[in-house]
Amino acid sequence: MAAKSNLSGSPDADLSSLSDRSLSSRASNRSLRVAEKERRKNDAEDPFVLALKYFSNVEAGTPVHGNDEVEKNLVLVERAAYSKGLSPEAISVMLEFAMSLRMGSGICPRVLKCLIPATVVPQEAVVRAVAWLGVANIPVNTQILFIKWLLTVFDLIDAKDQLRAIYGFIFNFTSEENLCPFICHLLYLLTRKESVRVFRVRKLLELQSKLGRQPFLLNLLSLYKVFCPELVTLSIPSQLKSVFRNHNLPWKSALTVVQRRNSPQVASSLNLFSTSKHKTTSRKRKHHHLGLAMLSSAVNKEPQTETSRQLVPLVQLHSVAQLLENMHRIELPAQMGSLLGSSLGLHYLDCVQDESALLRLNFWLGYTLQEELLFSSDEGSSQSSEESMQFLDKLLSTQHFLQEGFSSSEAFLYKFLSVWDGSVLRPQILGLLSNIPVVPSSQIGQLLFEPLMQLFFTSSLFFKCGLMESLNNMLLKWLTWHSVYALEDDLDISLNSHTSINMTLSGFKDSVMELVDFVGRLASVGLQLEGCHSLLLNFILDFYTTVCDMFLKYGLPLVVVPPPGVFYPALFATDPVSVDRLAFIMHRYKVNLTSAKSQEKLTKQAFRISRQTFKEFNNYAVFMVNCLWNAKLIQPGMSIQLGEELLLKSNVPEYWKSFDLIYHPAFMSYAVDFHQKCWPGRKDMDLDSIKHSKPWNWYLEYLFNQGYDGLKLFIQSNTSRQLTAGDGQGNSLSTE
Repeated sequence: MAAKSNLSGSPDADLSSLSDRSLSSRASNRSLRVAEKERRKNDAEDPFVLALKYFSNVEAGTPVHGNDEVEKNLVLVERAAYSKGLSPEAISVMLEFAMSLRMGSGICPRVLKCLIPATVVPQEAVVRAVAWLGVANIPVNTQILFIKWLLTVFDLIDAKDQLRAIYGFIFNFTSEENLCPFICHLLYLLTRKESVRVFRVRKLLELQSKLGRQPFLLNLLSLYKVFCPELVTLSIPSQLKSVFRNHNLPWKSALTVVQRRNSPQVASSLNLFSTSKHKTTSRKRKHHHLGLAMLSSAVNKEPQTETSRQLVPLVQLHSVAQLLENMHRIELPAQMGSLLGSSLGLHYLDCVQDESALLRLNFWLGYTLQEELLFSSDEGSSQSSEESMQFLDKLLSTQHFLQEGFSSSEAFLYKFLSVWDGSVLRPQILGLLSNIPVVPSSQIGQLLFEPLMQLFFTSSLFFKCGLMESLNNMLLKWLTWHSVYALEDDLDISLNSHTSINMTLSGFKDSVMELVDFVGRLASVGLQLEGCHSLLLNFILDFYTTVCDMFLKYGLPLVVVPPPGVFYPALFATDPVSVDRLAFIMHRYKVNLTSAKSQEKLTKQAFRISRQTFKEFNNYAVFMVNCLWNAKLIQPGMSIQLGEELLLKSNVPEYWKSFDLIYHPAFMSYAVDFHQKCWPGRKDMDLDSIKHSKPWNWYLEYLFNQGYDGLKLFIQSNTSRQLTAGDGQGNSLSTE
């Protein structure tokens, strides 16, 4: 019955429910209509909207001077632009108004300077504005200002297909001498392989013959040569000067403020512009916008043409397997800086070695480093310093991944070292320094040694240690490049897999010799300045651990022994680790020299180790054996000569054995400990008793068991263990 009652009552309930929903729907629609009416009313009364309508509908020939209405409306637009930016519709209206010269050319620059986009710039508006360049009688200065604005907002244009479609129209403006540098910059950003044509190459070469070897022409030609090397037979310098000047100063600061205020995500895509040095150095710069852009597609907002359907945007790939499947259909992002934050993008660069992509990345990186770091104001905030640190860390991780540096970062570093104080961004700058490829010996002094020497002698101990570590890493990379890229036929090496820089073996040896000699000079003076500090000595011995094995480990026919200013402080060091490391280095020197001499006799190769090198090593080895093993510190004919009278005035008893393995300051604590363990019942301590035959061998084993393998190798290869120390006979060295 209850069920029947519910069924019988259901029609009335349904009718009531339908009626309620109908009333609710009508009320909702009425609310929407009221809200839309209110919005239109507000828009109609909004002064900014009225100002846009004014500029959209103003008739051609309307006078500017004495026209209070145009001044009032333009002030409204400027205020909105600098506070929150202009919408795409507003950009279209104001750009059309300015380029069509409806109110003459005088007001046009003022309008262009306030075109600060809030989000994106519509491509259609840009194309119409470019078309006005060929129609309206726009003054040259205004044309240049428009191209500068276009270069500034290039990454914010919502699509590029229509702009690339009028590539030929834009190229025609290269004939205008004043416009040519800016047009070449724009063409550089728009160029694809299909854009390269014979007549365009010929035109650029004609311009070069007329204007000279201008860098902006060479940069565009270098990009053409990457895409079509058969069309560009001109020899392009391997390292071009950064030439596309900074065109965005009127807009950049305001644009960054607006973008960060509106949306942090949009701001991150704007932080890195392609900028470069301005002539005016008195102007203080405050940029510090070094966040990496988000990886985005260059065609994801464009119509699906046949070309774009064949391309796969890198942002759509999420695994290495997908990357391998689409390796030859990758569409690179519009802003190449985003590749630094993409592991798949770096895999692509490493596997395919796309020269056009590397050229674009190098171009972007060069201007970013110079403008945002080299020429930025010294009054940056802690936030800007953190941004710079994170950016350089990302650059270093990229270089480590690719196992090579960028030429743009190398050029930046050469300039930065001349103004560096040694403390700002120290780990990052030293990291970049260690990634520098081989520098010709004729240039290495001016580019590296002079600024580094000034910094080394005026900086703290920790800077000296960091610089030594960086120079050691630099030498390791140089030697690795030599061992990997050396060609067996002509002994030429390619120093960078992505460039055509070649250097003969002789030139490479000269550069390595210059570097080793430079470090030797720094180390000798640095140890004197720092009182032979053990920490600095440790980093110096790290460097010579690399140097001593250059022949056997890296195949470089070169042996350079350490200077006396390094050898003797290490031998007379108060810590046993330094003496042990020196012993290992001397052992490896002997192995390398012996191998070099035997190969020279067997193969009769053209290279040979100089007799002076053998002589220096033998003097060191003999002195070290006499000092540590034979207890003969000063002997006639040795490299160190001290007068007998001077030694007697020192009042040191038995001074000749002050630095043997028992009385050496680094090992005396071990000798005392050994004596106590060997003769625990003795009340008086006689360390000379260790020199007897059995105790001496036990003492050596005791030292070797402490982990001093370098000392063990040196003693085994240069002395006869069967002889006791008291015999006074060391093994004669016959390395030469």
